[in-house]
Amino acid sequence: MRRGSGVVESSVIVERVDDVDKEKKKKRRSNRRSKHNSVNEARGETSDSLKSDDKTKNLVSSMGYSSSKQGLEMTSNEQTTSNVGFSSMPTMHINERVGSACDDTAVDVGGSIYSNSCPESIAYPGSSKLCTDGFLPFHQFEGSSRKKLFAPYWPMEAVNEALEKGEAFKALFRVNAHNRLEAYCKIDGVPTDVLVNGMYSQNRAVSMKLSLVYIRYVIVNANVEGDIVVIKVDPLGLWTKMKGSNGSSNNSTVVEDCNLVQEVNGLADNSGKCKGKLDANCEHSDGRSGVLPDKGFCDATQVTRTAAYNYVNGHHQYGSESLHVGLLPGQNQGMNSVDQLASMTIRYPLKRPTAKVVAIVEKSLRRNAIVGFLNVKQWFSYLELNRKDAKKNSVILDHEYVTLTPTDPRFPKMVVFVRDLPVSIKKRLEDGDITIETELLAAQIEDWSAESSFPCARVSHSFGRSSDLEPQINAILYENAIHCADFSPQVLSCLPSTPWEIPSKEIQTRRDLRGLCVFTIDPPTASDLDDALSVEKLSKDTFRVGVHIADVSYFVLPNTALDVEAQIRSTSVYLLQRKIQMLPSLLSEELGSLNPGVDRLSFSMFWELNSMGDVLDRWIGRTVIRSCCKLSYRHAQDFIQGIADVENFSTLEGYPELHGQFEWSDVIRSVKYLHEISKTLKEKRFNGGALQLESAKIVYLFDEDGVPYDSNLIERMDSNFLVEEFMLLANTTAAEIISRAFPDSALLRRHPEPNMRKLKEFEAFCRKHGLALDTSSSGQFHQSLEKLREKLEGDSVLFDILISYASKPMQLASYFCSGNLKDNLNDWGHYGLAVPLYTHFTSPLRRYPDIVVHRTLAAVIEAEELCMKHRRVLKCTDGKVSKQCFTGIYFDKEAAESPQGQEALSNAALKHGIPSPDLLGDVAAYCNERKLASRHAEDACEKLYMWVLLKRRE
Repeated sequence: MRRGSGVVESSVIVERVDDVDKEKKKKRRSNRRSKHNSVNEARGETSDSLKSDDKTKNLVSSMGYSSSKQGLEMTSNEQTTSNVGFSSMPTMHINERVGSACDDTAVDVGGSIYSNSCPESIAYPGSSKLCTDGFLPFHQFEGSSRKKLFAPYWPMEAVNEALEKGEAFKALFRVNAHNRLEAYCKIDGVPTDVLVNGMYSQNRAVSMKLSLVYIRYVIVNANVEGDIVVIKVDPLGLWTKMKGSNGSSNNSTVVEDCNLVQEVNGLADNSGKCKGKLDANCEHSDGRSGVLPDKGFCDATQVTRTAAYNYVNGHHQYGSESLHVGLLPGQNQGMNSVDQLASMTIRYPLKRPTAKVVAIVEKSLRRNAIVGFLNVKQWFSYLELNRKDAKKNSVILDHEYVTLTPTDPRFPKMVVFVRDLPVSIKKRLEDGDITIETELLAAQIEDWSAESSFPCARVSHSFGRSSDLEPQINAILYENAIHCADFSPQVLSCLPSTPWEIPSKEIQTRRDLRGLCVFTIDPPTASDLDDALSVEKLSKDTFRVGVHIADVSYFVLPNTALDVEAQIRSTSVYLLQRKIQMLPSLLSEELGSLNPGVDRLSFSMFWELNSMGDVLDRWIGRTVIRSCCKLSYRHAQDFIQGIADVENFSTLEGYPELHGQFEWSDVIRSVKYLHEISKTLKEKRFNGGALQLESAKIVYLFDEDGVPYDSNLIERMDSNFLVEEFMLLANTTAAEIISRAFPDSALLRRHPEPNMRKLKEFEAFCRKHGLALDTSSSGQFHQSLEKLREKLEGDSVLFDILISYASKPMQLASYFCSGNLKDNLNDWGHYGLAVPLYTHFTSPLRRYPDIVVHRTLAAVIEAEELCMKHRRVLKCTDGKVSKQCFTGIYFDKEAAESPQGQEALSNAALKHGIPSPDLLGDVAAYCNERKLASRHAEDACEKLYMWVLLKRRE
């Protein structure tokens, strides 16, 4: 069941008054009110306000709620305090900040520490209370005065001015999934992420993002990591200590783990433009400079309390208030704020910058894709108290609310008005159906005012029981905005009707390779066959290897309904038992798929390679092929290992059908040639500094109902690496060609260097345990890991754990437009592959960026043909005729920059729909977001199946 952390429903406590002397009762009530008010003041308690139907409805937090029917018993012997800090809590100064009007925690008289940042009671040692879920009351009070719990957002004029002056930063907001009070913002150019600690510093930001991306004049909503926020960095004295740093402190920071991305190996599938500056010459509110001496720290408590007072009372000075970062001694006044902040993090490596959110400039689409559970037991209890009064019950149903607990721990609990529930769910509440708590619900955040501790949400529908697989999977798709509807008639009308054959005119414009021994190697269940291979032996030490990729761009024309749909989906999503395709199955499994025995359109690349793996020559162009067979990785592995011998092989049971004039000996011989060449290429690649981080993969076995009943660990085989090497070669070749011909509008893929601090921590961890590790470069890193693999040969589990830890510092690979980084060529490279240029070309049936790259390649080839016609006339007189000017090993820069070359490239780009640099940058950003969302969905699905499998084994 996809539930949050375990909670115990609290029951309604009805205060009972003993029959005693009136004077004693008055005195006791007076004492209770006095103690109650003092506690409320200590935690800065206020009421929550929600607006609905143009009428303000006020909600009162149960942390301070008291009435004749609902209340919290408080006696003098229950009133306690505690300075206990918890390692699981985010960095906070509990002992210093009790009494502040903006405390992150407050001590309840019942013996529980309440967190205003996370309004749930947390039982500390010695307390008899448990964590409670029913912390909200169900009675509303009209017209009560409210205080602001959060600082008001800066107006956009102030935001723009602060960003312009460098007094604030725009950044992506993301929350630690293990601690919602702990959020981080990444500022480009600053090596350390900035901590946004506590609910009030986070100021109603959530850890997902709305991205309105203009792709070919179509507005598309993207669902990814988090709100785009504007933050103001705290002075150095308020920065927290890094995890693992020495020294006593009440602070403890849980460093966020990076997602493991298989992109390190190049084939698995976020680019953000966060700009902002930070003022260097700011002063504290008390007139003292923000500069700290080399030794000692300023008193942070006073600054914190001043800021907290301003937050609660709504006072805020934009730009030059106290919470600024000042120049360090010796820093240049001319340094921009990013450089200053980066310099400070380097100078104080054991401290992490902290900040507060002052504005949200782009709200998250995940606000519209919440999945959670209703908490209705306490609501039923309260309803039962008033069941005798039918009129009052009607009022309750119309105006009261229940709480919703999101399954994503990064979201806070929410309130949902009963009157806004779908009719079917509301009726079940009226009927007292408690099973509604077991269902996964879809909801959207409608409002989160500065006066409310909790956002107000609206439930749209139910997925079904959380104990069933299908509702869980549908909820995962909903959370990640995976578009899984059927393709519309308008989209399908863009494809030719079947049966379909390649037009003869189209064949005449292409190189005909139907007489070449071409075959595919894929998983046995694959139905969308993107790539095929071929090999010819030219001499003793020279081979011509061909990679043939489905020519999807022939069918998916720019600006058509099919193109728009492919952009929106961006990638196919694989959920083990379910595939959500980017393109209709008619195209991805039939017309475009390189199925055996039928003519297919392809984009082909040929390389002439010597025994050292050097490329002697190459050719790229559009072709027609006919695959002779569909091999699985297991089949190819049998050929490599000699299980099926060339001399005596005959068709065996379980092997595929062979088409055309070729014999099995031709196929087996080709596979063995390709294997030997791939080993040479792989060795050369790793000698050049490539890094490989991988471990065994879990494969699930399913019964006839699609429920997992067992799992296996599988290692990749030589046949997997065979295909991988040639796909990598094709992708790097495509990147080289399009970036040279279109230096401002090439869609490329980059992989930044890892987080160096985390990498050094991993290196220190290994050194501490007697494991030598060199992380000075990707190549040295790989060599060290290979030595550790040999050293730990008898303990594969330990090595897999090390690989997992080694993956933590790795950053995400991302698509980008070359024109957006033309002044930063060093940022184009791929760290894991150790190549300066890389892109995706080999999977156009399941990745939209590959289609864009295909169009760009087609434009380069067409422009090259036009240029060569002109240049042949010029060069034939002296006997020098060049074969290629743009796609060959040697790039003719003179031809590309000539008026004829520029005109040819421009016309070809227009014909094939190559986007402008700005538009291509948006395409790249959107594809990054969709790829990340699909990976989140795939990972969540795998975890779900593992949970089902473990439950089945209990």
